[in-house]
Amino acid sequence: MITRLLQLLDASPVNFLAVKTLETELQQAGFEPLDAAQPLGSMPQGRQFYVKKNDSSLYAFRIGRRPLSEAGFHIICAHCDSPTFRIKPNAEMTGEGGIVRLNTEVYGGPIMSTWFDRPLSLAGRVILRSSDPMRPQTRLLHVRRPLLQISNLAIHFNRQVNDGVKLSKQKDMLPLLGIVSEELERGQLLMNVITEELQVGAGDVLDFDLYLFDATPACTFGVHDEFISSGRLDDLSMVFAGLDALLMAGSRGEAETTQVLAIFDNEETGSQTKQGAGSPFLSSILQRIVSLQGGTGEDYFRAVEQAFMVSADNAHAWHPNYSEKYDPTNHPVLGGGPVIKFNAAQKYASDAASAAVFSELCRLAGVPCQRFVNHSDVAGGSTLGNILASSLPLRGVDMGNPILAMHSVRETGSVRDHEYCIRAFTQFYLS
Repeated sequence: MITRLLQLLDASPVNFLAVKTLETELQQAGFEPLDAAQPLGSMPQGRQFYVKKNDSSLYAFRIGRRPLSEAGFHIICAHCDSPTFRIKPNAEMTGEGGIVRLNTEVYGGPIMSTWFDRPLSLAGRVILRSSDPMRPQTRLLHVRRPLLQISNLAIHFNRQVNDGVKLSKQKDMLPLLGIVSEELERGQLLMNVITEELQVGAGDVLDFDLYLFDATPACTFGVHDEFISSGRLDDLSMVFAGLDALLMAGSRGEAETTQVLAIFDNEETGSQTKQGAGSPFLSSILQRIVSLQGGTGEDYFRAVEQAFMVSADNAHAWHPNYSEKYDPTNHPVLGGGPVIKFNAAQKYASDAASAAVFSELCRLAGVPCQRFVNHSDVAGGSTLGNILASSLPLRGVDMGNPILAMHSVRETGSVRDHEYCIRAFTQFYLS
């Protein structure tokens, strides 16, 4: 199970490739791809399908036996984007000796210092010319070899580096790409990488969405291999736990309730995009499913009232070196099971009623359950649940597995927690 997670993480360095990984897994399990711009067709019991938005979000469905107005939807939602650095247009910056750096901008809120002095590479999508200017071709790019590095300034020039240094996003976070070896390469190194990887001509490339990622593979560590070390655990570990639970629930036979896996993009930048949790896209698909089953608008509203949402986004694990940063009585630990997240300012969707539902599902699955509340002097962030609930008034709980170093280039999780989470999610889909 953990070997599978590590493989899925390595195949998914950015949002577009995470969606491609999901798509491949779903198709192998018999889910059919549908185009949201086309008629979705009838919705008989047992039908399995998925739709995508912007190639960076995906929504999978398995139609259940019970009427939606009675059973509602069982929804697990997560997000496939993570903090990183986006490559700007006209990115190449050539300096002394022909050394080329790439101009970048920050995506989300990374711990920037963790990106220094490690092998990095490029992934994303490239847009190519086609016969229809309104529908250009999209190709995914995943450069698997180490290609770039953001290098630190030597301590000899910065004696205060271990006392803390304020980093400039524009000056300090520019990765080295290579050295121009001939004049024809000037301004073309990045384009050469793109065209060689995709085997296309430079004149066919119209634009791109490319990002940096850590080229070091995901792995386990610890005396008992009990820890997971990888980039993008927040939130791909929840994405793939949801995927495995959906597939496992399907192997158990006929679905009673309609099961939904909603994977959004752009959570790290606020979710207010057409492919984010703030979009009405999921709501519109749910309405269409109800309608295609012969239901009315009234049936849709009833289905929403009967639905339950698990907003799965990782939680902060207790760090043994910084115990003063945590709430004195609600600090989840690695290996202690999934975490229900609470916030008095309503930054999370959890309340006593929804938390009781999820904790009972964990009990039935034989899984321990933890609680997280921020230290009262430390402001916390928000996630998918409350944003989605503002447009879809769903009962729901915000939860996640505990991890360390959230938003670092490499985060740390627990093998046991991942296994626990899949069991809890499977129980939810089957309940």
